[in-house]
Amino acid sequence: MVGNLTRWIVAAQSDIMPKPFRAVIFDLDGVLADSEPSWNEIDATLLAEHRVTYRGEHHRNVLGVSYRLAVEFYKKTFGLSVPTEEMMRRRGEIATEFFANRIDLFPSTKQVLQELRQMNPPLRLGLATSSVSASARPFLDRHKLTPFFEVIVTGEEVERGKPHPDIYLRAAEKLNVATDACLVIEDSLSGIAAAPPSPIPVSLTRASTKETPITSSAV
Repeated sequence: MVGNLTRWIVAAQSDIMPKPFRAVIFDLDGVLADSEPSWNEIDATLLAEHRVTYRGEHHRNVLGVSYRLAVEFYKKTFGLSVPTEEMMRRRGEIATEFFANRIDLFPSTKQVLQELRQMNPPLRLGLATSSVSASARPFLDRHKLTPFFEVIVTGEEVERGKPHPDIYLRAAEKLNVATDACLVIEDSLSGIAAAPPSPIPVSLTRASTKETPITSSAV
């Protein structure tokens, strides 16, 4: 998923963006973690506990959004009266097991992160994910990715999740880098929508294949 990123950034620094990047902020699901197919299983497990048969037919409706928005969507769609906080907690527990034990990296992820850190000048790296810390951090630790990131912001750290821009603004603030000097790497439209109204350039990756080139859209 990130295999062509280094070449794209080098080209963008000189040919596309008016201001050089100082930091890159990554989404986790579908960008570094090959996790998108697993979310159908996670949500199927969650909904089965409430006697709902789910086969991933609403995957695009919940792709990249906060746990709260995903759970509220499922409650409305399937007519569930379970407390939102209870379903969010349970979804996090199921996701934690998947991320800790089952979900793998996309090819070349570590190589690309290392290359970005070795650029001259080196780019500062951050992570901003809708996943909760209990699932995201064990995944990063298992794959030895944590040391690459100066800043990690998880879904419970902001009041408004994606598609609101808060999580990216928080990551840029923690990096102490102006938003227009950050590049966001996303794979979902809800993540892209999280960039406005902040002046953060965004690159959209496609989650349908592990080696699709990255394309850019500055917003």
